[in-house]
Amino acid sequence: MTKPTSRNSLSDPYVKTSFVPRLGINGDSFGRFSESTARYMGTSKFILQMSVFVIAWFVWNISVPTDLRFDPYPFQFMTLALSLQASYAAPLILLAQNRQDHRDRISMDEDRARAAQTKADTEYLARELAALRMKVGDVTTRDYLRSEMDRLRGDLAELTEALRTAQVIAPAADKGRSGDRSKPKKKRPAESTSSRRTPTEGQ
Repeated sequence: MTKPTSRNSLSDPYVKTSFVPRLGINGDSFGRFSESTARYMGTSKFILQMSVFVIAWFVWNISVPTDLRFDPYPFQFMTLALSLQASYAAPLILLAQNRQDHRDRISMDEDRARAAQTKADTEYLARELAALRMKVGDVTTRDYLRSEMDRLRGDLAELTEALRTAQVIAPAADKGRSGDRSKPKKKRPAESTSSRRTPTEGQ
């Protein structure tokens, strides 16, 4: 029976090994600490406190007796302390900026998705409004019905007036025709026999 090989051995190419022990640091907590530190270092309060600290350092190492001076001129210890502070402050500020950039990127992605959704909704509403406008154009409106009813009333009034006029004129024409038929025709008077005589007979 073969002995199972360890997955953490150096001969295994699929396992990443590291000689540096991993520290159990919460990245989110350390990121919040870096942001708070960078935010504090970017205020006027930090600048004022740092100025007071440096001035006090100078005054102490210049005015007090030589035995009590812990960093005499040229203040090498203070230079080292400020260098260490700057070397730690720069990565903290960069980490805070990276986290802010990450948040900005997420916010931009959300805004882009929201803008795309809003554009799609707007286009859909525009199409729906166009379809409704076309359908409403085919539907009879109240104003159109009112105008048509007024036109029909006017036409009906004209027809009624025309019928009344025709009914008044027709009886008068009928009476005229019947009166002409009832009158007897005058007979032409017969010529006398004497008038019918020929000229020879008169002679």
